[in-house]
Amino acid sequence: MLRTILGTSIAALALAVAAMPTLLQSTGAAGTLPDPRVDEHSSGGMQTAVLAGGCFWGMEGVFEHVKGISEVVSGYTGGHTVDPTYEEVSSGSTGHAESVRITYDPSRVSYGQLLKVYFEVAHDPTELNRQGPDTGTQYRSAVFYATPEQKRIAGAYIRQLQEAHAFGHPIVTQVVPLERFYPAEGYHQNYLDHHPNQPYIVFNDLPKIAHLKEWLPGMYTDK
Repeated sequence: MLRTILGTSIAALALAVAAMPTLLQSTGAAGTLPDPRVDEHSSGGMQTAVLAGGCFWGMEGVFEHVKGISEVVSGYTGGHTVDPTYEEVSSGSTGHAESVRITYDPSRVSYGQLLKVYFEVAHDPTELNRQGPDTGTQYRSAVFYATPEQKRIAGAYIRQLQEAHAFGHPIVTQVVPLERFYPAEGYHQNYLDHHPNQPYIVFNDLPKIAHLKEWLPGMYTDK
């Protein structure tokens, strides 16, 4: 996993971020994804969603800034190894993907709206088994559904985005059943908050939070 960018200063990285095309501007129009036509009905009680889309540091950082979300946990899912470690998952041998488990209030933010954030700012759904500088199946794009309703909503939204030609390349996101989610080691939790000046975070993840605030201001909240 590429987690550092050697020989590059924070200032230089900040300038590079400002100058480079955004992730979605290279694949589709920034801030223009439609709302899901198929979505869940508000129901009592907190719900969970598990999503994978590259390094979990950035995914966690984005969803922690979405209204209606009470907790985001970085972890591993989708593989065959029991209680995997970070080193094992990073080797690509476990079948697991870096992912996040999101606990949310469906009366404030729906599952479909979470997917809109996921596809619009949290990652690039057209990259196969990679995300930015990170490569391997552990960085794949995947929706891990826990209920038939989540499967229906995710499948419908992907079809909707494909029909709308929302991206310049095909969506490769998997929609697969959630079996077991393993929380990552403690030092990975809230990593972005603890290391906001790390070059990897500055270059890859902070722009996503800025895009969330700019493109979906009604869903954004300061922590």
